Amino acid sequence: MFAKINCMYLQGLYGCPVSVEADVSDGLPGYALVGYLASEVREAEDRVRTAIRNLGLSLPPKKVTINLSPADIRKEGTGFDLAIAAAVLTAYGVFAEERVRGAVFMGELGLDGRVKGIPGVLAMAEAAGGFGFSRIFLSKENVREAAAIEGIGLVEVSDLKSMADMLTGCTPVREYIRGSENVAERDGTAYEEDFSEINGQPLLRRAAEVAVCGMHNLLLIGPAGSGKTMVARRMPTIMPALEPKECIEISKIYSVAHLLTDKEPLVKKRPFRAPHHTISPQALAGGGSRPRPGEISLATGGILFLDELPEMGRAAMETLRQPLEERKVTISRVQGSFCYPAGFQLVAAMNPCRCGYYPDLGRCRCTPSDRKRYLGRISRPLLDRIDICAEAAPVTYSEVAGIGENESSAVIRARIETARRRQRERFRGLGILCNGEMRGSHVRRFCRLGHVESCFMKEVFNELQLSARMYDRVLKVARTAADLDGKERIGIRHLSEAVSYVRVREKYWGGVL
Repeated sequence: MFAKINCMYLQGLYGCPVSVEADVSDGLPGYALVGYLASEVREAEDRVRTAIRNLGLSLPPKKVTINLSPADIRKEGTGFDLAIAAAVLTAYGVFAEERVRGAVFMGELGLDGRVKGIPGVLAMAEAAGGFGFSRIFLSKENVREAAAIEGIGLVEVSDLKSMADMLTGCTPVREYIRGSENVAERDGTAYEEDFSEINGQPLLRRAAEVAVCGMHNLLLIGPAGSGKTMVARRMPTIMPALEPKECIEISKIYSVAHLLTDKEPLVKKRPFRAPHHTISPQALAGGGSRPRPGEISLATGGILFLDELPEMGRAAMETLRQPLEERKVTISRVQGSFCYPAGFQLVAAMNPCRCGYYPDLGRCRCTPSDRKRYLGRISRPLLDRIDICAEAAPVTYSEVAGIGENESSAVIRARIETARRRQRERFRGLGILCNGEMRGSHVRRFCRLGHVESCFMKEVFNELQLSARMYDRVLKVARTAADLDGKERIGIRHLSEAVSYVRVREKYWGGVL
């Protein structure tokens, strides 16, 4: 007897349908799995056979042939176990064919028949709904994650026996009732940290606000203990809450990386990823024989914070260049190319020299060549992709010991949300949302300068010897500063602020690059 069961396979961030075909016939008893299969898929034979035996079913010895189609796609992972078991039991006549028609089966089987969770269920559930499937049988670990996708029924199965009871008619098939995992029921602005905890450092606070408002990349420079990391860790608290669509897209990345749990089935807050400076290029960009997203993709929609930037390996730093421009990461392997999003905001922090005290020459013990060598670890192409460089001043006793009346994250976030609405209206229909995403044509259209402002920028351009890329970045930052002020026209004040961030860069790297 022949049976066909539907399953889903993950390719990058997208699910594709796989047919699990089983044929039971006379012949030498045994299982034969055919197709382009990895070793863990071939081992499903033993897991499925043992789980069925522990279910208490006595199946007659037959020749069982199982095919996973399409055959030209390499199947990896353990997510096919449940579908293979359902195909075998249907081919033996245990399950009626009409009960499994239009359903998708996803899950790993234990030897005792328990159904375990698998990565990437959110992406595969979304794809299953798009392909017109009506119902998914999946584990308890994955059901709340998949419940974020509307329009497809979910059946929670804890073990093979409970699924067999439903598909043989012993118990009714009960679909999962969606509840608190609904995307709309979220609090994406509740954080433990708050900007009101930061005393002093008004320049860092302002730079962080401008950077978040326009999605500009930010580099914080200053001595150790001056509050650079403290500011960076609080930047997600002033970012607008995730929209439902963003929540699903970010959660899909975390689902593929197997970072979602039953307690936290969705990512409801802006990501903040802070890898150690010893991170490898592969861990940063993603990779592996079956490519998985790296820190760059996991930071999509939020902050990628790189502390001690000059201490990172050159290869890892240069890995950032293409994702910062294209907002995506493409990983190529023999079996194909996988594309992951990289819509992150880069925030980096560093000391001005190895000892951390420059430009205080009374305490700095680094020689000019030491400082030049230290700063030279960061290449000009990477620096050109950073819109804002802000310098942290050493903290004073009054700032450390005082209790100031500082603006809270909620107040700053309200200003940013107002400016973001202005940007969305400006870029309606253009496929971008923030000033930091503008291309050259957008800059010419939305960052026009008056006569006085043009003369000012001409002097700055010649004095600082700006590249074309840096000139556009100055205008983009000035556009954001004007939006925060509620001004439609860019003024000298906004240009001066944007230029001040470039001057910080020239202060340190002017004689190095």
